[in-house]
Parts: sequence; structure tokens; C-alpha cells
Amino acid sequence: MGNATLPSIDRSAERLAITYSMDALVPGLYVWVGRLTLRWGGCEAEDNYSGMIHQSIGCAIVLPGYRIFSTYQGSYDPR
Repeated sequence: MGNATLPSIDRSAERLAITYSMDALVPGLYVWVGRLTLRWGGCEAEDNYSGMIHQSIGCAIVLPGYRIFSTYQGSYDPR
């Protein structure tokens, strides 16, 4: 058996857009599974945004009125 390694944090533009949109409570539906992402709604991340999701699988829905329902409960701060 080989050495087990933790999956790397995906810093792709689409994953960054999901992280930013959830952090800023921009309405939309967001799903991420490994490198696969689905973003319906939301917006692109600002150039200087450095947040990240520290989970490889999850989903969230952000509704107007700043209501968020998400499987992700962690911080968006870089580690």
C-alpha cells in the first residue's frame, strides 16, 4: 500500500468564484466534488480575494435576503 496523502486544495477560478460567492452571500446554487464544480448564479471573485473552501465535497444554496444553506461549516480563511 502506498502513502496516503490529503487531497490538494483546488484553487481553480471556478472554485474560487464559488468560495467568494458563498462568502459574500451572492444568491446561487453551488456544488463541488473534487475538481468538478457547478455554479448557477454567484459572481466572479475579486482579484485580491484569497479565501478557500477546506472541503473536497459539498453544496450550498444562497437565497436572496442573505439566507444560506450549506454543507460547508468551516472558515473561508487560508490555512
